[in-house]
Amino acid sequence: MTIVRAHRLLSVEFLAAYVTTMRPYLLFVSGITGIVGMSLVPGVETPRTVIIFLATFLSYGFGQALTDCFQIDTDSISSPYRPLTQGTVTRGQVMAVSLFGLGLCVTALGLLNTWNFLLGALAGAGLATYTPFKRRWWGGPWYNAWIVGVLSLMGLLAATGLRSLPMPRALPWTLCAVFFGYANFVLAGYFKDIAADARSNYDTFPVRFGRAKAAVGSSALALLALVSTIAARSAALPEGASTIGGALSWGFLAAAMGVSAVAQYLLHRVQQDEQSHTAIGLVVHAYLLGLSAIASAAQPGWGAFLLLFYIAFIVVLRARPSRSQI
Repeated sequence: MTIVRAHRLLSVEFLAAYVTTMRPYLLFVSGITGIVGMSLVPGVETPRTVIIFLATFLSYGFGQALTDCFQIDTDSISSPYRPLTQGTVTRGQVMAVSLFGLGLCVTALGLLNTWNFLLGALAGAGLATYTPFKRRWWGGPWYNAWIVGVLSLMGLLAATGLRSLPMPRALPWTLCAVFFGYANFVLAGYFKDIAADARSNYDTFPVRFGRAKAAVGSSALALLALVSTIAARSAALPEGASTIGGALSWGFLAAAMGVSAVAQYLLHRVQQDEQSHTAIGLVVHAYLLGLSAIASAAQPGWGAFLLLFYIAFIVVLRARPSRSQI
C-alpha cells in the first residue's frame, strides 16, 4: 500500500496542488461576474477596475477550494484526480489558504466600498454552509447562485466608491442574469456526479428526480437567464453606442443564445455521467457570453478586452487536468 504524504504548506508542490484545486478555468466565471457588476458604473478609473477584476477573478478559486474541504466524500468518487482526494494536501492547509485568500479579496473590495465588508461576510457564510444545501434537492443551485450574485453586487459597489449605494437601471435584470445563469451551471454540473452523489447520500435534483426532469429544470433556468440577459443588455446600452464594443455586444448575445440552445439540447440527450461534460462546458460558455453582452453594452470600450478574456477562457479550459470535469 502506497502512503501519500501531504506537501509542505510553503512549497512549490503545494502551490501547484492548490492551483489545481482552485480550478483555474472557472476563475473566468467569477471574473466576468465582477466585470458585469462594475460595468454598470460609468467612468470607473482604470486602477479601480484592475483591483476589482483581480479580487473577483481570484475569489471563485478560493471559494471553490474552501467548499471542496466539505465534500471530499463525493469528490473522492467522481474526482479522484484532485489533490484533496489524493491526500497530497490536507483539509486544514486548504481551508487556511482559502480563508486567507478570500479575506484579501473582501478587504480589497471593502476598501473601495465599505458596504462590501458586510456583503463579503455574508458571502463567506454562504460558502461555509453550502454543502448542507447541496445535499438537498431543493437547495443547491439557488443557494450557490445567490452567493455569486452577491459577488456581482460587490463589483458594482466597489466601482462606485465609499459608502455609496447606486441603483443602475440595468442592475435588477443583471442580477437575474447572474442568478439564473449560474444556477443553471450548478444544476447542469450535477449531471457529471449523479452516481457519486447517490453513493455519498447527496440528494441532488438529478439524484431525486432523474436526468430527464433535471434537464427540463435546467432548460427553464437557461431560458430565464437569456430573457434576463436581453433585458439587462437593453437597459445597460448607452444612447447612440456605435463603437466596436457596442457591435461586439450583439455578437456576444447571439453567441450566448446559440451556445445555450446547443447546451440544453445535449443535456437532454445525456444518459450517463461521463457524457455530460460537453453540455456542462457549453453552459459555462453561455454564462460568460451572456454577461459579456451586458458588460460590452454598458461599456462599449471594453469590448476588445472582453473578447480576449473569452478567448483566454477557452485556452485555459482546454488545459484542465480532467476532460470529464468542469
